[in-house]
This record gives sequence, C-alpha cells and structure tokens, in this order.
Amino acid sequence: MYAQTARTTASRSRDRMSYDRDAAHAVLDEAYHCALGFTVDGEPRVLPTLHVRIGDTLYLHGSTGSRPLLAARGDGLPICVSVTLLDGLVYARSHFHHSANYRSVVAHGTAHLVTDPGERAEVFTALVEKVGAGRAAESRPPSRRELAETALLALPLHEVSVRARTGGVRDEPADLALPHWAGVVPLRLTAGPPEPDAGVTAPVPGYLRPARTPWHEPVVLRGAHVLLEPLDLTHADALHAATADPEVWRYLSAPPPADAVAMRGILAAALAAQHRGERVAWAQRCATTGAIVGSTSYYEIDPERRSVALGHTFLGRPWWGTGLNTEAKLLLLGRAFGELGAVRVVWHTDIRNERSQRAIERLGATREGVLRMHLLRPDGSWRDTVQYSMTVDEWPKAQIRLRERLRAPAPAAG
Repeated sequence: MYAQTARTTASRSRDRMSYDRDAAHAVLDEAYHCALGFTVDGEPRVLPTLHVRIGDTLYLHGSTGSRPLLAARGDGLPICVSVTLLDGLVYARSHFHHSANYRSVVAHGTAHLVTDPGERAEVFTALVEKVGAGRAAESRPPSRRELAETALLALPLHEVSVRARTGGVRDEPADLALPHWAGVVPLRLTAGPPEPDAGVTAPVPGYLRPARTPWHEPVVLRGAHVLLEPLDLTHADALHAATADPEVWRYLSAPPPADAVAMRGILAAALAAQHRGERVAWAQRCATTGAIVGSTSYYEIDPERRSVALGHTFLGRPWWGTGLNTEAKLLLLGRAFGELGAVRVVWHTDIRNERSQRAIERLGATREGVLRMHLLRPDGSWRDTVQYSMTVDEWPKAQIRLRERLRAPAPAAG
C-alpha cells in the first residue's frame, strides 16, 4: 500500500479512493499516455506525454529542449502526474447523477532527469515494448543524435492515490419512477486492423494481431502445389497482377479492382472482417514459382456448432484447372476436420456460376438447396445462392478422392 499524505487524501467521495500499489500499477501499465503537471514562473502547465513504469518508478518521455526537462536538472522538478482510463458513461434519470465509470491514478513527487546510459537504454526499450512485446527487437534502436534529443524524467512512486468509480446508476429514490432510460454504456479502447505504411513488405507481426481461437488463426498451410499464408495488405500488388481478368471476378461479391489501390481496399475489408472474428483469410502462393496467385478464406466460423464455410476465393486464370486450387481446398478441409474438429464445412456460390458448382461437387460436397435473394451483387441485382456442405462422416472418402486427383497428371495451365 502507498502511504496517505496531505496531497493524496481525498476531501470528498472517499469511498472511491484507494492506495493499493497493485491497483495503481495496473492503471499505469494499461494506459498509454498521461498528463504531466508542473509550474513555470508561478504559472501552471500541463503537458500530455508518454510514460512507462519499471518497478516503483514512473518514467516520462520528453524532448531535451522542453521546459520541464530543462527545469528537472539539478535538484529536480516538483510534478504531478495524472492517468485516467474511461470505462463507461453513466446515464441517470436526472441531470445531476449522470456520471462516468473510470480508473485513475494521481502521483506527486520530485522528478529527476535520467542520465545513466544503462538506465536510459532500459527505459527506451521498455517504452517501445509497451506498444508490443517483441517490438524493440523488430525496430531500429535510437542513434546517438536521437538519444541526445530525447530526455527522460524519473518519478519515484511514493505519493500515489487511485480513484475509481464502478457500477451502475445512483439516482435518487424519488427519481426511480421517472420514464427515462437509465444505464451504463461501457467504453473500451480497442485496436483496429493494422494499416501498413507505404512500401512496407513485412507481414503484420504477431503482437499486433488480436488473440484468437484456433478456429480464427490463419496458420501457414503447405502443400506440393500451393502455400497458404496469412493474407496481408502487402499482397495487394501481386494479387492485382495475378487476377487482373474480368472473368476471375464475374460471379464474385466485389467488382473487378481497377488497380492495386482498389485491390488493397478489398484486402482491407477482408482483414477488417478477420479482425472482428468473422473471417480467416489466406493468400495462395504457387509452391513452384513462389508467385502470389489468389486468395481464399474461412467464414461463418462457429466453433460452438463446429461448423465453418469455405469461400471468398479468387484465383488468377492461368492457375485454373491446375492442382493448386484443389490442393488449397484439401489443406483447408484437412485443417477444418482434422485439426479444428469441425463436423460440417459449407460452400456458397452464385446460382449462375455453373463452373464453381461443378468444382465444389468434384470436392465431394452435397448440394443442399438454394438461398433465394440471398445477397446483393455488385450490379445491384439480387443473387440466388446455391449452398453445399460436407460432413465429417463424408470427409474420409472425399479426402481419398482429392488425393487421387492430385496424383493424376494435371492439364496444362491456360
């Protein structure tokens, strides 16, 4: 526990106060920024900055030319640091009792400039690791010039208080009969899909991907003809080049992309759906040449019912009729039935797409029926969708047939 002082003792709402060390550390570690308060010539100043906690010391990031960092030389700088996490908005029946759920930390003390090279290196690494465990090893360390331009303040955590509000509405008893909605709207800081900078060719690192169940993990799948690797925005140029043929997109839910930028938009939509847990997307790479030639996905992922759909597939026309797409389906079916424990795999295709229907039937799937006016096509018309499925009981025979097809001589690509 942190000791109470005159500066950390609450004058009101004392039931919300705490001096618990673990609770304070949890807030400081979860938050990415803080407000740094200090005085200059008798005038108050507050600056937003980055922070990281190591043990019982809070480190604050800044420029060597900033006022607080300059003032911290010598005897140090008296400061106050505030960190707040907003957890929800509380809607009461009366104006007065509207509130917010939150967790906050306020720390007082004298901060000193960090000058020891070893300590500075440790803190810089900790600041980078805070945004992603493993990030320090996957980015360039600071240069001597950058180190000279960056300063660090160290604040010992001694005078620390935690204030928090949790729970629901606290209306007056007389207001409970009022006909107004009341309740809490939870708020969460949620990361969106990573957006690579222009020119980036490296895949999105694992620490920037959301935690997933095995059903939602785009693991690498390898075959003799095809390599399935996690789809990434960096595949856009190659995918556009491989599939720049209107026939490839004739029956798909998206219009043919006019250029690599439009293809990037299609991939971004797929990755956003993947980030929401609605889809798992792969790029198809030719195992012989290494070229990116298409994409395919799991969707309608339902671990509880042990079911998954296979589709959103587009493949460059030169690879039609080769063993590449057959093996891709074999790998995905094998993962679904063999590794994930699926009992059912589903396909959907446009009722006009007879070629796709024949291909799905050759996989060993059974036609179940037609979903009428199921989806809107890119031209605004309604699509009737043919639904196929394969069950775990049918998989062993289908697997044997697919492997026999792959062993047979493939027709020339064209």
